[in-house]
Amino acid sequence: MNPIQAPKAGQQILTLTGLRFVANLGILEHEKTRPQPIQVDAELNQGVQPLLPHDDDIDHVLDYRKVRQIIIDECTAEHVNLLETLIGKLGHRLLQLPGVIGVRIKIAKLEIFDDCEVAIRMESGQW
Repeated sequence: MNPIQAPKAGQQILTLTGLRFVANLGILEHEKTRPQPIQVDAELNQGVQPLLPHDDDIDHVLDYRKVRQIIIDECTAEHVNLLETLIGKLGHRLLQLPGVIGVRIKIAKLEIFDDCEVAIRMESGQW
């Protein structure tokens, strides 16, 4: 009888949750003149990866420090009127990262209403 072999690979998803910063976003007059706080959650599907990388070198994996900075840079590069536009630009940029085959993103405007958070979610690529 053959013993059950442990898998050598698995689906790998890099997740950044609760990333908060200010961005120039919105169509209202006060939104056009001053930045507002937003929160970004992102999941990056890297597909099937070996359970153990072939070495322990940061240059051979998706560096979450770089992903975090790309999110901040993309969301703060210029004023954007619509959440839909911003999330599309960010999704497009993250899908260009080496090895990323799918993205799920949520961007929330944290101070639009006193009684709720306003957010949009987008999923693109392979899941």
